[in-house]
Parts: sequence; structure tokens; C-alpha cells
Amino acid sequence: MTSSIREWLNLLVRWFHVFAAIMWVGQTYYFTWLDGRFTKLAKSAPANTSPSIWMVHSGGFYTVDRQKLLKVGPEQINWFRWEALMTWLSGVVLLVLVYYSSSGLIDPDIAYISQARGIAVGLAVIAGGWIVYDLALRSPLGRLEAAFAAVSVLLIAVLAWGLTRIFSGRAAYIHVGAVFGTIMTANVWFRILPSQRKMIAAAATGATFDAALGAQAKLRSKHNTFLAVPVVFIMISNHFPVATYGNQYGWEVLVALILLGGAVAKVIREA
Repeated sequence: MTSSIREWLNLLVRWFHVFAAIMWVGQTYYFTWLDGRFTKLAKSAPANTSPSIWMVHSGGFYTVDRQKLLKVGPEQINWFRWEALMTWLSGVVLLVLVYYSSSGLIDPDIAYISQARGIAVGLAVIAGGWIVYDLALRSPLGRLEAAFAAVSVLLIAVLAWGLTRIFSGRAAYIHVGAVFGTIMTANVWFRILPSQRKMIAAAATGATFDAALGAQAKLRSKHNTFLAVPVVFIMISNHFPVATYGNQYGWEVLVALILLGGAVAKVIREA
């Protein structure tokens, strides 16, 4: 592959990746905002009433109601799922183009390992990140929000420190982002969507669905909103090497800005 073709592929895939991410993060925060607004309205609404949210956009007025019963057929339900998958798949293509099929992955001054071994480590970290997160969230620790958050920050710090001892600084940053992006996408496809399908199937037959299914999907979606802001930071960090991965405190900067991103996400969620 010539350098010109590689650059065009990089540009087009990155363009697709960023736009897919905009659609995914946008709809994630939109529904998070809706959920927060309904929660606030429910506290002040008279008993046995169903509050509505009114909005204005593109020359029209829109109203949204939250329903506890399914009043249409399952085929009329609109799903938001492909944005996540398209963002993740294009991110994988970029990972291969920029790091796994080029010299961007390994820095001999940091660790002298083969490209193949570096790729194996990278893939193992990405898959392992999801497995560790999922098992931890499904364990008793997952029911303790503060403890889960504290353990998560500690594991992120260990991951960032370890990767900066194996990969180039830029590759270390992007692999932390890849772990986050994989967790977010797997949350959507392996945890949120299956729970929603069960809810719809139960509602379509008039059966009472397990409330824990909705709580599970909501918790995973909440975690995705907290991961989204740090992921966007990591996506653009390669343009600022002096401040980020090229800094002598590169992994500390990464952890600090992940924490800052989480704090920003909390503010946005509660706005």
C-alpha cells in the first residue's frame, strides 16, 4: 500500500469514525437528558399523571411522553444501535491502519518487542478490559457505586501506566480509548439491547417484565455517558503530543483528564 493510499484511507475512515461517534454520543446524551427531565418532573407531578416534555426544533414543536406500557407493535419501535457499532468498527480499522500495520505501535526507546507481540498485547488489553469491567459490574462490587468507581479509576491508572511501558505514548493513549470504546459498544450490543428486547417481548404480550432489565440497561447507558467525554479527549489527544502522550508525565495526564472528563459528564447529565 502506497503512502498516498494509506493517507486517503486514514482520512476517509477517520471522517466516518468521527461522524458516527457524533451521532452515537449525541443520541446517548439526548436520551440521558430526557430521562433526567422525566425523573425531575415525576417528583413534582400530581399523582396518576404522566408528564410530557415539550421541545422546539427545526420549525416545529415536539412532545415526548414516557410510557410504562407498549401501545404499538414491536415493529414500530425505533432502535438506536448502529451508531455504536459503526463507531467501533471504524475505530478498529483506524487502529489497524495507524498502529498495527505501521510503525506507530512500538517505540524501541520504551520497550523492544516485536510488532506481532505488540499487536497481541493490544488485542488482549482491549478484550480483557471489557471482560474485567463486565465481571466487576455483575459482581457484588457493581452494586456499590462509589466503590466500583474507585476500583475503576485504580484499574485505569494501572492500565495507563502499564501501556506507556510497552507502547509508544500515542499508541498507549489510543489503546486506553479503545478499551473504553469497546466497553461502550459491548454495553450496547451485549447488555442494553438484549434487555430491551426482553422488555419489548414481555410488553407485547401484556406480561409484566422484570424491572431489573430496565435498571440494567439504564446503568450501562449511564456508564457510557461517563466514558464518552474521556474517549473524545483521547481521540483528539494525538494532535497535542507536548501536552499529552509526549509529556514526561504522560500517563498521569491521561488519568487526570479521564477524571476531568468524568466530572464534565456528570455536569452534563445533571444539567
